[in-house]
Amino acid sequence: RSSYSCRYFVLPCCFFDFHGKYSRRQSKKTQYREYLDFVAQVGFVCGFHVEEDCLRIPSTKRVSLIGKNRTYPATDSALVDKQITQFINNRQTCAVVTCDRKVGFNHKGHCDGVCEETGSELPEDGTTWMPGFQPREKVQQIRNCASLPREFVDDVVLNVANLLLNATPQKSCSDMQSENTNTWNQGESLSLKEVAEHLNKETLKRLKSEYGGLQTLLKNNHQVFEVLNGRVHIRDWRKEKPSSKTKPEAKRRLSAEAFKTRLCWFFIHHPDGCSLPSESCPYAHGTEELR
Repeated sequence: RSSYSCRYFVLPCCFFDFHGKYSRRQSKKTQYREYLDFVAQVGFVCGFHVEEDCLRIPSTKRVSLIGKNRTYPATDSALVDKQITQFINNRQTCAVVTCDRKVGFNHKGHCDGVCEETGSELPEDGTTWMPGFQPREKVQQIRNCASLPREFVDDVVLNVANLLLNATPQKSCSDMQSENTNTWNQGESLSLKEVAEHLNKETLKRLKSEYGGLQTLLKNNHQVFEVLNGRVHIRDWRKEKPSSKTKPEAKRRLSAEAFKTRLCWFFIHHPDGCSLPSESCPYAHGTEELR
């Protein structure tokens, strides 16, 4: 809409319409395919020959849409612009101002150019393409558990680790004899649901406000936990594969520089200490080893 000479490339990812989240209308298609068709429809309405291409990128959302050529001559730009305006207004949802002055959205359906709340027609002047549109905040809140207080994270990690260690089933005498050479307690594995059931409500409430919640926090603490197929395990560093000798020199140097820059959680908190000797553990066994 910026100019007749405009060309575009778009890689659809999140399912959004002009005014909010995209509402599905065809259950026979996958959500992704339906959304791609919608984005292509926008291109057609804007007067483009829309082409589709699949990018060679490591992502499940890799279908791109390209608009290079117009379907109408430049002399028809004013007429097409009116069609675009009508198309946008037909997809417009009603903006409802809540009592706290924040704008919410009513997703009951299309307004077809008329607001259900006021009965007035939506403005169609050239300066306001999308009345009521609210862009996202300039400063995005970090919600991947990285901004949680260190004390809170440490407390959850310790609680979950103790839960796994204390959940170890009682072993028979034969089991004890066969494990004489392996006395380090790795604890039991529990599902994320079972772990969550043992955490207090205040902790869970705080984690629910983060993307991924408990699972993200545990995965962030890679040193202590391993989360596989929805189950939480205490990581046994003896089973970790040694780093490949074919790593590029730059990566080997970075790995060496990161060696023993943090304290070993197991050395401090695990009842059996660390499963690795000090010279093999990538983490410091005491402050005197910190680099």
